[in-house]
Amino acid sequence: MAEERVQRRLAAILAADVVGYSRLMEQDEAGTLAALKDRRSNILTPLVAHHDGRIVKFMGDGELLEFGSAVNAVACAVELQNRMGSANDRLPEKRQIVLRIGINLGDVIVEGSDLYGDGVNVAARLQTMAGPEDIYVSGSVYEQVKRKLDLEFDDLGPQTIKNIAEPVAVYRVRSPGSGVHEYRGLSHSELLPLPSKTSIAVLPFINMSNDPEQENFVDGLTEDLITDLSRATGLFVIARNSTFAYKGRTVDVRRIARDLGVRYLVEGSVRRAAGRVRINAQLIDAAGGDHLWAERFDRSLEDIFAVQDEVASKIVEALVGRLTMTPPRNRPANIEAYEFCVQARALNFQTEMAAREASLLLERAILLDSEYAEAHRWLALNLWFGWAFWNQSREPNRVRAMAEAQRAVALDPNDAGNRWVLGLILGNEHRWAESDAEFDATFKLDPNHADAWAIRSDLLTHNGQAAEAIEHVQRALRLNPYPPGWYYWLLGQAQYALRKYASAIQTLRRPETYRTTSRRILAASLAQHGRLDDAHREGQLFMMSNPHFTIHEWADAQPFRDEQTLQHLVDGYRKAGLPE
Repeated sequence: MAEERVQRRLAAILAADVVGYSRLMEQDEAGTLAALKDRRSNILTPLVAHHDGRIVKFMGDGELLEFGSAVNAVACAVELQNRMGSANDRLPEKRQIVLRIGINLGDVIVEGSDLYGDGVNVAARLQTMAGPEDIYVSGSVYEQVKRKLDLEFDDLGPQTIKNIAEPVAVYRVRSPGSGVHEYRGLSHSELLPLPSKTSIAVLPFINMSNDPEQENFVDGLTEDLITDLSRATGLFVIARNSTFAYKGRTVDVRRIARDLGVRYLVEGSVRRAAGRVRINAQLIDAAGGDHLWAERFDRSLEDIFAVQDEVASKIVEALVGRLTMTPPRNRPANIEAYEFCVQARALNFQTEMAAREASLLLERAILLDSEYAEAHRWLALNLWFGWAFWNQSREPNRVRAMAEAQRAVALDPNDAGNRWVLGLILGNEHRWAESDAEFDATFKLDPNHADAWAIRSDLLTHNGQAAEAIEHVQRALRLNPYPPGWYYWLLGQAQYALRKYASAIQTLRRPETYRTTSRRILAASLAQHGRLDDAHREGQLFMMSNPHFTIHEWADAQPFRDEQTLQHLVDGYRKAGLPE
């Protein structure tokens, strides 16, 4: 007898579930079931039919839907969130039924009326990653709909999905005027207001060399220009992480300026060959698209740092005349040392292996130029990360990290980056007054240093100043609207300290935040919010990556000045089932 052939087809799969369903059922089981039934009958079912979809099955608080078109699936999801939002408007918050949705386009296995396979699994995983009222779509969906629907998308980058071999590109749907939340920093507003200062963003310069290995060099020049402009007292400068979100993308400059909340943009290109560098740079008034200044610099490679200074000063002069600039930063004496340092920059704030690789590169840079302050600074930070987060030997890394940070400041006290790294390490050594002084010096030298504003919030939370910590993260997010995930981890920690558990949970559930360290705070937040089952699950997931963690050892290693904040966190960890 011939073996029965497995039936497969390509389908757009939409997975949705109700946020906080267990809490709703606990408060009012009959009312919740009745409301959910009403929403399915009067909103969901008609919408699915209208968009030529099929309800595969209901799963308690969730739904699995199939569409023959990714466009239809996303259009249905947006309208569903809008209709659900309108229905919630007339209900108190504790009774609102809020959905989170994931959509994937992929191969599915058909078995009767049910569907299985990776196409379904990815959609289900995207749904669990999404926040309240969010719609997350895979890269396969995005490619189908990006030019066919009047929607905007936040690129959340590749995400690892359980049982899927390759990372999946993930996008958050943004729909202007809809009920789908746009989370840009801390604001859901459509436009970021222009700052009172002259505001500018430097877009990643384009590598015009035939050699792709020059990409790091070109990125380094862009980053250095951002740093130099940030030091001008009269400018508001967007951080590197947010401008590099546009790298390799063709986006209208007026749109970029609106997204980042700035008036002016700098863009350019770099060509490096045969020991020479050619830089083209131009300054654009994004309000009208006018070019205010443009120039080409064709110099020897040895003159590259002088060119950086010249470009920065000409941009500042074109914008607002001659501003007060802080004293110049220490520049490397060796171009090869600079290139090693630039490569190491790209590895910071990532993983233990990335930190080890960065440290090796920085040590090579220091061998070539022992007085290169920036290399000493980044080496200090990576050594500190090793024992603070990645279970590397506390000694001698702890002592060496302090020595390298102090060396960086001694070599160049005018570099704000050196000052905040030393401030961070001093704070974690309980040398709080010295730490405060270093951060004060940081912001005097560079009030636009987004990472420093965010990092200081950690020490403020430990000092019992959680409200001030949130203000610091808010300031960092305005300077860096598309930040690295650790900004939100620090925000979630401060929200927890203020006992804003629901806000902390939402913040820490963000996919760019949802990682090992944040799981610990998320577990405590869920526990304090009364969601003990979820808290224990998050605690178990945290322990899988941190099998040697104990509350006692963690508490001993933390720089708490405020005992009440420490005990509040300890209480949350205990409730979440973390080991003593």
